[in-house]
Amino acid sequence: MIAADTSTWVAFFEGDRGQDIKMLDQALLDRQVLMVPVVLTELLSDPKLPSSVVETLEDVPMIELQVGYWRRAGALRAKVLTARRKTRLGDALIAQTCIDSGIFLLTRDRDFRAFGEAAGLSLVYSDMKN
Repeated sequence: MIAADTSTWVAFFEGDRGQDIKMLDQALLDRQVLMVPVVLTELLSDPKLPSSVVETLEDVPMIELQVGYWRRAGALRAKVLTARRKTRLGDALIAQTCIDSGIFLLTRDRDFRAFGEAAGLSLVYSDMKN
């Protein structure tokens, strides 16, 4: 099972290329993709998102948050900030969801490297945007 960050989903729907897109496409065919709740929220925040895309996204099984998630996510973000690394709240929430679930995160966003270093988040990078 894998999850994809917002950057990879956007690239996927825009028809971009990259290793992350190939992996996401195959994982969707194999039904091996889980949706991170924060990623779905970010994607659905686009008022111009076509209804067909919304339907596709809502068909992806959602990862259930585990007990203590919010505390762990806060501690994870604090650990990254203590290391003087850039971190957005949404990224910390996405990272903690994947760490708790023990799944890889497909992303184009280099900021997730800090979570890999701080807490062992398993990442697959491709054509990063930053």
